Amino acid sequence: MKKKENYAIKVCNVTKVFKLYYDKPNTLKERIVFWKKNKTEVHKVLDNINLEIDKGETVALIGTNGSGKSTLLKLMTKIIYPTEGEIKIDGKLTSLLELGAGFHPDFTGRENIYFNASIFGLTASEIDKRVTQIIEFSELGDFIDSPVRTYSSGMYMRLAFSVAINVDAEILLIDEILAVGDQHFQEKCFNKLQELKDSGKTIVIVSHSLESVKKLCNRAIWINKGKKEMDGKSNHVIEKYLEVCS
Repeated sequence: MKKKENYAIKVCNVTKVFKLYYDKPNTLKERIVFWKKNKTEVHKVLDNINLEIDKGETVALIGTNGSGKSTLLKLMTKIIYPTEGEIKIDGKLTSLLELGAGFHPDFTGRENIYFNASIFGLTASEIDKRVTQIIEFSELGDFIDSPVRTYSSGMYMRLAFSVAINVDAEILLIDEILAVGDQHFQEKCFNKLQELKDSGKTIVIVSHSLESVKKLCNRAIWINKGKKEMDGKSNHVIEKYLEVCS
């Protein structure tokens, strides 16, 4: 009998290439006059990445700025797509990649809860049942009925995190967003992630906070110049990473 696969995320031979355009003509006249000056540079951000994250794992993607880890996380959300290879997802997924992504600045925090949660697949009646819980976790108080354009970056983060953790997703992707906000709320978020981990959720996090990675994640994947450098237990991978990067 074929063994049932237990993956939440499977990355198969994924390569991602971006084209960078220099001196790109904007008008027809510029295209005719400067047609030889349009330069294109191909930048390979990820190079043949293969990895598998099982259901219930808490995994960190680590690496220096520009290594490709955030791009890999975006590929997992299908915000962008691989140039080559494929990514398979098994389970309902939610993500915290960019602060306030999906928020409309002219609408209130309360209204944006409905907009944002609907993006994650919740119906209006499901959001009705959770809106009080979301507001309480965010600690925004009366500001919840103010336009989000009046919010600080920390308030944005509180609202975004509060929505994301209350949509009952099986897979949660987070990109460094927990570095925003005061110490109290960072600790509150960390404790909530620990709770989600203990409940069997799959969590993938990009972070430069290696101490947080050690505490929260059982496994770390080191991405170096677009390639998978190392994959293993967090403490061991971080030790090798610091040896090279320090």
